[in-house]
Amino acid sequence: MIRQEAGMSTSRFCELFDMPERTWRRWQSRHRNGESVRGPWPTPARDAAHDMVIDKAQKHPAWGHRKIWAMTRYEGGQASASTVMRIMQDANLDVSSGS
Repeated sequence: MIRQEAGMSTSRFCELFDMPERTWRRWQSRHRNGESVRGPWPTPARDAAHDMVIDKAQKHPAWGHRKIWAMTRYEGGQASASTVMRIMQDANLDVSSGS
């Protein structure tokens, strides 16, 4: 650990990074127990739009995320364009040009 190699106390380390010491201790405890220090966070927007986006993307594989987003909005979907893009990336359905 960088903190230990520098011989820095926990309180000084936390002060240096403007982090409450309680937060540092909680992260340490989770790490020692093998738990995730952060996340996973709930994704209600993705969960709500997932089926509609995947269905459209599979029916029209040449469409990008913005076209899929526009068509799902037209049919009553409430997801943002970035949410549609993330859903498609998670399912490996994005057709980004890489530009």
